[in-house]
Amino acid sequence: MLPGRRRPARRRSGAISGRRAPPWDRLLLDARLATRRDDLGAYGAIDDGALAWKDGLVTYAGPRSELSGAPADLAARVDSAQGRWITPGLVDCHTHLVFAGDRAQEFERRLQGASYEQIAREGGGILSTVNATRAASEAALLAASLPRARALRADGVTTVEIKSGYGLDLEGERRMLRVARELGQTLGMTVRTTYLAAHALPPEYAGRPDDYIGAACGWLTALHGEGLVDAVDAFCEGIGFSPAQTRRMFETARALGLPVKLHADQLSDLGGAALAAEFGGLSADHVEYASEDSVRAMARTGTVAVLLPGAFHVLRETRLPPLDLFRRHAVPMAVATDLNPGTSPLQSLRLAMVLACTHFRLTPEEALRGATVHAAQALGLHDRGRLAPGQRADFVQWNIGHPAELCYWLAGDLAHSVVIAGRRVCD
Repeated sequence: MLPGRRRPARRRSGAISGRRAPPWDRLLLDARLATRRDDLGAYGAIDDGALAWKDGLVTYAGPRSELSGAPADLAARVDSAQGRWITPGLVDCHTHLVFAGDRAQEFERRLQGASYEQIAREGGGILSTVNATRAASEAALLAASLPRARALRADGVTTVEIKSGYGLDLEGERRMLRVARELGQTLGMTVRTTYLAAHALPPEYAGRPDDYIGAACGWLTALHGEGLVDAVDAFCEGIGFSPAQTRRMFETARALGLPVKLHADQLSDLGGAALAAEFGGLSADHVEYASEDSVRAMARTGTVAVLLPGAFHVLRETRLPPLDLFRRHAVPMAVATDLNPGTSPLQSLRLAMVLACTHFRLTPEEALRGATVHAAQALGLHDRGRLAPGQRADFVQWNIGHPAELCYWLAGDLAHSVVIAGRRVCD
């Protein structure tokens, strides 16, 4: 460098053309927020709100009047929500979304008087889907499952749990879990995978349920080692597996450091909800026959009660879950689709919320809480379900005039846009 000549000044990191880059990626104004924050009253509502995010996380969710500066100085891009309501992204915390075939003929038989248990004992039910799923290739399973996952996402779901349980052998369970992972990668959704080999007894183990549970525990160890399992579930019921057999599966899960969930007390009270709580379970699901002792156990461990009104509706059940006990003992109540080919062919979490209100008498606010923050809790996820700084920027803009409309309209395209980790994926 020549004497007397000064070195050119370097541009500071974060500065653009002499102007410091705004701290946020995006900012939405003219929004009505249902934040799900408990300190803000009904729905955690903010009428004239603003929502901002950076790097996929919420940085501001509050009144527009409390922004720390001019919008253009705060975000690289500023848009208007045009007065739409914004909620956290919906979380479907219980699905059997990956399967082949359907069971429409069984639906007809039930309408003609056959019971779910009768059909299952005759070789139908879960085992008919097992046969179809075992015969399908991984590519065929993916092709069959993508439309169902897309339907959930278009209706506001940003996080979904997907169970195995229609393979009932090592390769079949592996194939289902791999497809579930691929669905998340393809659609940009968060997918949590749950191992449910203890779903039904396959024909090759007829009369040998203990031997089957032993084999399924071994498969769990292998599939967990492949990074395919986030949680473990079982069907603890008279037509499923006994509490003792379920305990063996849960002990294997505990040894592997995996959380558990349970299909519990759907058709009878076998103490399944209490068993789930004993193992610190994330959730006990269905729970129509759960006793007060089981509810108390759930309350002590924070185990979420996952309500599945789709199955209740399709099976024309009359036994309601013990909702008053859940409220009395402050047990969180989630709502999920239970999307499956037999008892809940339901591809809309919003419709599950409607059914939870009409069948179970949840309030629309309870149903929205159940499909957001409590559903996230049922998956062990605490970074979503609310609109608050530090939470994932998963949210939905809705074409509604009030949040109660999410549980009022039986059908219709209410979601204006769906955003996952700050990226718009569906509109």
